[in-house]
Amino acid sequence: MNAMIEGTEVVLENKPLWWHLQGLSQTASGYGKKITTHWMVQYMGKLRRVYCTIFSNAGTCWITVKGKKIVVC
Repeated sequence: MNAMIEGTEVVLENKPLWWHLQGLSQTASGYGKKITTHWMVQYMGKLRRVYCTIFSNAGTCWITVKGKKIVVC
């Protein structure tokens, strides 16, 4: 699967954590400011975890680079 980060096309890799494999959610509701997804992306020479801020039925996915959030489209 492909995505865009700051105009650059990147490849998403499926790298689930243990609770993803067991069908569990990070929070009881599944909503939150920094929900860990099962996706990772190679960006600026590092493999980075994709996070999602999600409330209701809409969310924004992002990575952190040098303490700054960068949106993944």
